[in-house]
This record gives sequence, C-alpha cells and structure tokens, in this order.
Amino acid sequence: MANEDPTTPPAPRTVHLDARQVRTLAHPLRMRLLGTLRVDGPATATSLAEKLDTNTGATSYHLRQLAEVGLVTEDPDRGTGRQRWWRAEHDISNFEPTEFDDDPDARAAVRWIEANHVRLMAEQAERWIATVEEEPRAWRDVASLSDMVLTLTPDRLRELNEELWRVVMRYHEEPPSDGPDARQVHVFLSAFPRVEETR
Repeated sequence: MANEDPTTPPAPRTVHLDARQVRTLAHPLRMRLLGTLRVDGPATATSLAEKLDTNTGATSYHLRQLAEVGLVTEDPDRGTGRQRWWRAEHDISNFEPTEFDDDPDARAAVRWIEANHVRLMAEQAERWIATVEEEPRAWRDVASLSDMVLTLTPDRLRELNEELWRVVMRYHEEPPSDGPDARQVHVFLSAFPRVEETR
C-alpha cells in the first residue's frame, strides 16, 4: 500500500442528517458548539463555555445532547482524568428539506436551522464591514460581497450549486495556506428563487 501524503488533509467527513439529528441541532447553543468544534477542533466544555460566553453546565448538557445523536463525540486521545474533550463527528452536514415533509417537528427544525444560518452569515458579514477600515489593503481588495439574479430551472440550479461546491471542496482539500498573511475565510453559498416583495 502506498504511503499517504502527510501534507494532504484527510477527506472531509460528511453526514447526511436524519430527522432526529435535525431536531436536536435546532438550538442556538448546539449549533454554535458544533460549528466551533468543526472549525477550531476538539475542546473541553469549559473552554467552549469561555469562548461562547456561556456556563460550563449548559455547555456540557448540550454537548451530551449532540453526542446522543452522533454529531459530536468524546475525544479519548485528549481526555485526562475528569477533563473530557469533545470533537465534531463530521466536517460537513447536509440534508434535503423535502425529506421531512411528513414530519412537522423536523420540518419546523429545518426552517429554524436555515433561518439561523442566514442570521449567522449576516452577522459575520456585518462584523467584517464594521472593521474593514482597519484591515490590510490586500484583504480589503479581495473580500467579496456580491449577488446576481439568474433565470434557471430547478435542475440547472442543482447543477450550479454542485459545480460551485466542487470548487469550494477543491480548495478545502488542499493543504492549508501558510504564511504570515494566511487567515480563515468565510465562504457563503446561497441560491434560492427570487420572491417578490408584497406590500
């Protein structure tokens, strides 16, 4: 067997969420806990509580809720004594919203998750805009907030989303950029039918 290249990051772990996982994830602290573990790596309940400005008891409780449905797990290689480390069980989660058409609770959870995701994207963009004048010119020149209206069928929109996702995943699967100017970058992909305002 050929040796794996140690500079190549492992393929992202993807989970297709089921109704129980969707219902569990539809909670603001649980989404923040899972997102933090996915982006920043394994952590203790105490360090997560400090980072997310909450208390350790609440953090521990919600980590256990996420663990019950397989979204997070204890990291046995890091635990020492009573200190429990947690890690995300996946890098990417997905679901088809129509899978839950016959489950009102899961359908409501999906609506909440999507609305919360939009809110978090807006918050990230607003934080960037609020501090942009303090950022180096190189970053200000390459940061992008843009949109476009296309006329597509559902099949063509699926093709577009899949093609854009392949590009993002290609960058994700490369070794992380290094150097003094390398930073984590938010990439948001959203595409949905235009709905006219009604007055």
